[in-house]
Amino acid sequence: MWPNEHNICLCGWVVPLITTERLILRAWKNEDVLPYAEMNADPRVREFFPSVLTLEQSEAEVRRLQAIYDREGFCFFAAELIETGAFVGFIGLLTMTFAVPFIAQPAVEIGWRLSHNHWGKGLATEGARGAVRYAFDILNLTEILAITVPANVRSRRVMEKIGMKHLPKLDFDHPGVPVGHPLRPHVLYSLQRNSNLNRENTPSPF
Repeated sequence: MWPNEHNICLCGWVVPLITTERLILRAWKNEDVLPYAEMNADPRVREFFPSVLTLEQSEAEVRRLQAIYDREGFCFFAAELIETGAFVGFIGLLTMTFAVPFIAQPAVEIGWRLSHNHWGKGLATEGARGAVRYAFDILNLTEILAITVPANVRSRRVMEKIGMKHLPKLDFDHPGVPVGHPLRPHVLYSLQRNSNLNRENTPSPF
């Protein structure tokens, strides 16, 4: 099921709500801070980050994403379950804050982070497919990227499920991670608008 994009007016902005079968991807609310902080305090969720986050650090991330949304009109959106309204994490799009070698700037990445109790249900893939459609049909992007550490098999599997391709020649060392840290090497995946359209128009063999 492709997402439906609805628009509502909030403080002068047209706020996109991406809806999939089970999820709404929306702008952040102040009430999201506590569940987001609980998620970021979980070592399982932060396995491939240098550390877990404090409440203050998580709140700062929410404020940063709110500011990015106010400035650019999109961000890593807060994700909630349609059925219950429960906050599950984030899924969305973000202009990268650093330059990846040999990638045209500004580059936009797709990303997701879900609380552990919502893993294994296909929610990241479902929401990411909605974000892909939004990137190409609404934002008119020509390419989106995704990055992670090589060992993050779960995230890489989502990238592959939504049609992204690993570009080994463009793998890089993340400038935000200290030199010598085991999480500094990152892999890079790409999905281009044309390849996504071709994939949509290919009849399913199943």
